[in-house]
Amino acid sequence: MRLKIRRICLRGKRAMSKETPLLPADYGQWLTEIKGRVLAARQKAALAANAELVSLYWHIGRDILERQAAQGWGSKVIDRLGRDLREAFPEMKGFSRANLLYMRAFAEAWTDEQIVQQAVGQLPWGHNVLLLNRVKNAEVRLFYVRKALAESWSRATLEIHLKNRLHERQGQAVTNFTARLPAPTSALAQETLKDPYLFDFLGLGEEAHERDIEQALVQHITRFLLELGSGFAFVGRQYRLEVNGDEFFIDLLFYHTRLKCYVVVELKATAFKPEHAGQLNFYLAAVDAQVKAPDDHPTIGLLLCKTQNRLVAEYALSGIDKPIGIAEYELVRALPEPLVTNLPTVEQLESELSDWQDEDGQVSEISG
Repeated sequence: MRLKIRRICLRGKRAMSKETPLLPADYGQWLTEIKGRVLAARQKAALAANAELVSLYWHIGRDILERQAAQGWGSKVIDRLGRDLREAFPEMKGFSRANLLYMRAFAEAWTDEQIVQQAVGQLPWGHNVLLLNRVKNAEVRLFYVRKALAESWSRATLEIHLKNRLHERQGQAVTNFTARLPAPTSALAQETLKDPYLFDFLGLGEEAHERDIEQALVQHITRFLLELGSGFAFVGRQYRLEVNGDEFFIDLLFYHTRLKCYVVVELKATAFKPEHAGQLNFYLAAVDAQVKAPDDHPTIGLLLCKTQNRLVAEYALSGIDKPIGIAEYELVRALPEPLVTNLPTVEQLESELSDWQDEDGQVSEISG
């Protein structure tokens, strides 16, 4: 009887081993590594496909520009080209009249093929179209291209930064970073801060108190982090410090993953005063002593004021030991109108091309 039971158990074990074979001890780790390789390969393939598509659009746009300049033809050729390409490649959706005109504008905006291959071509076509529509200056446009690539901006994020004119505010805070931080870190820290910061998404009026602003920023932490920029991780609000029995509370505490340091943010609903810098300097010393890990870089302070006199701020920071930046914030938008392109819109291009032809389709002379 025992022998029979043992045979049944052995047959059961053999059946189970066929259904679920014994796996190596490191199988789970190996599977994770393979999944990572698959995802990386898919991402590389997608990026390569995007780069090829953008390059194709640039070459088509350049051909349109060159042939128009040499032969003087107008919009009817664009229409015919779009129809023929859609007929030849029905699975592709990029050969509409409007998109062909964007290809032309794209080639006109970026005349250097090397820039297209190395930078612009890494952005999705939708990002490029947005930049064509919104940015008139080539250097400014390249600024947004590089930022979008470095920080992996979505199209919506790019649009927010364009609307808020990031290029005019980035790196503009008054700081003492050059004197208080080593060269590589000081440049990155300076570029991390901006002036002014825009808090118009809070829905507060100009008379809002510090605690109201602070509470609203925490309630809208996603938008606040977007305005601060990449690398900021929220640690806490009213962060408690105890120094020899006395309590102190930091308005907002962050950790910056690229700078590898804590960032203390203090809010002042008034104009900047020199004593504000002294208070923040004390907080930084306390965080360095009590919170900072041995391998963290020195803590940085950001003082956000309603207004500031830049010369007074520079004088105040000259005698401060810790790295501090001072910037204004705006609760109500006070920026110029959004960026306007010096490139023609699709509608302008269509009108321009139509003017190149007679009503019967014959080519007219090109003035200018």
